[in-house]
Amino acid sequence: MAVVELTQDNFEQIITGNEMVLVDFWAPWCAPCRAFAPIFEAAAEKYPEVIFGKVNTDEEQELAGAFQVRSIPTLTIFRQQIGIFSQAGSLPASALDQVIEQAKALDMEQVRAEIAAQQQEGEAQH
Repeated sequence: MAVVELTQDNFEQIITGNEMVLVDFWAPWCAPCRAFAPIFEAAAEKYPEVIFGKVNTDEEQELAGAFQVRSIPTLTIFRQQIGIFSQAGSLPASALDQVIEQAKALDMEQVRAEIAAQQQEGEAQH
């Protein structure tokens, strides 16, 4: 599957319309970003059931700001519209495979329960 260019206009639709989305925040001038691009694209071919999207932080500064991207590349994974992973820095192919497999194996019911518990705890403290 081809890598999708994510923008302010299609970002929410892609995240909400798909089970799992990997997002690569990058910029054309960033050497580590350019080095990570073929690894990211190869993973997109390997995992056709997962959506792979790229956000050009130069062109989409609002998106980068919304996700507090401080350095690039930054990889963020959404599963069932929940951000479950975010890490700055380039990953080798084997590490990217591990992260994808772990994200696919997550029990999302448990993740939702943990989020709800954290929200209740936060409300109790106010």
